[in-house]
Amino acid sequence: MNRGVVYGVTAYAMWGVLPIYWKVLHSVPAIQILAHRMVWSLLFCLLLLTMTRNWGWLSAALRDRRTVFTFLGAAALLSVNWFTYIWAINAGFIVETSLGYFINPLVSVLIGVIVLHERLRSWQWTAIGLAFGGVLYLTVAYGALPWIALTLAFTFAFYGLLKKQVRVGAVESMAAETAIMSVPALLFLLWLASQGRGALGHGSVAVSLLLVGSGAATAIPLIFFAAAAHRIPLSLVGILQYLAPTLQFLIGVFIYHEAFGRTRLIGFSIIWAALLIYTVEGLHQRRRLHQVPVEA
Repeated sequence: MNRGVVYGVTAYAMWGVLPIYWKVLHSVPAIQILAHRMVWSLLFCLLLLTMTRNWGWLSAALRDRRTVFTFLGAAALLSVNWFTYIWAINAGFIVETSLGYFINPLVSVLIGVIVLHERLRSWQWTAIGLAFGGVLYLTVAYGALPWIALTLAFTFAFYGLLKKQVRVGAVESMAAETAIMSVPALLFLLWLASQGRGALGHGSVAVSLLLVGSGAATAIPLIFFAAAAHRIPLSLVGILQYLAPTLQFLIGVFIYHEAFGRTRLIGFSIIWAALLIYTVEGLHQRRRLHQVPVEA
């Protein structure tokens, strides 16, 4: 099997089972888990950069005001995304988090149209329309917007948009973003420790180890993803990305027994149909563009 495919499957599988990791930490408040994830992710990234002696990018990035502000915006979006995700998992909304990452690709396409003035083909519009219909159906059926899913989808889509503005590697950009986030996070953790309310070292050994390991749990799939992206076509990456929300969905329904009745089945099915149309149309378009004309 292509090594890039192995890396990609590993990355998305790790992201897919991550709810189990955060669920084990349910006794720790989400905001505290978030702070630990920020600080330990930074330390893990700094360790990797030191081991690989990869610091040449830093001075150029700091001199570019646009890059610095892009990192600031990306850090803010990632903070909202991470907090929503961790809180939702431990509040029993794993299935809705999976919905957010199912519709994220279509939200990204829609943002590309609005912000970057990209033009869509008719079947792409059909996919976006179907996804909108699915979200609308769930909203009407439950009497409320699926705000967890929409928050995750839109924050990650805008995060991806900002990431396109800087040409920095995955580990480097994660180091910069977590460095920004870690300043308030570390102050918050120190304040909790001074109040005797910090989870690290005051709970079970397992909880402390999981909090420290949150940095590796965040960075390692990102490294596998970066390795895959360099080795396999973007179209294949696009297909593999559905592995993560699929695993999240299955974990929510079959391991944690979250409700998934007829209403949710209909709403999800509409969105899955939209994703199928979007994926098949994209594959067909790439195949047509790369097809070599046969001479008579």
